[in-house]
Amino acid sequence: MKAHRLARVAEMVREVAASTILFELKDPRVKNVTVTRAEVSADLQHAKVFVSVMGSEKEQQLTMYGLGHSAGFVQARLAKQLATRFVPHVTFVLDPGVKKSIEISRLLREEKERAGVAAAGPADTDESDSGDDRDGDEPAAPPSPPRADAADGPADPPAGPSRAAPRPE
Repeated sequence: MKAHRLARVAEMVREVAASTILFELKDPRVKNVTVTRAEVSADLQHAKVFVSVMGSEKEQQLTMYGLGHSAGFVQARLAKQLATRFVPHVTFVLDPGVKKSIEISRLLREEKERAGVAAAGPADTDESDSGDDRDGDEPAAPPSPPRADAADGPADPPAGPSRAAPRPE
């Protein structure tokens, strides 16, 4: 089957599943669910709907249990929207991608804070332990001049007449 048709069907499955879960599902176990993506098999017989559930591990398990029981309802809503010979069998899969990205951003933020504290150094340092490995008799190197970036414009103005002004005849 052509890839673009599979992509269209997968997008339809994702949209119908998301709207059904959000607006029509009355199961109290299903809450804090985000439909992230859907995958459809090449023969359109099976569809995996990937969901992200925010909450504790117990809440995630309870929500996935509720979604498993409401898969038939979602599949019936999908049958009304999809004009194919077969309606894919819908299964819900927990997508760990959102949780992993939140965890990675938390780790990066913590590392950035730790690096900021390390760069600032301890507050009560004395001159004998200044943190550099130079001997006392070597002079410190002078600071280098700031570089001109391309975003700042040219370092020197162009020589010669400006091209913007018209020439007198």
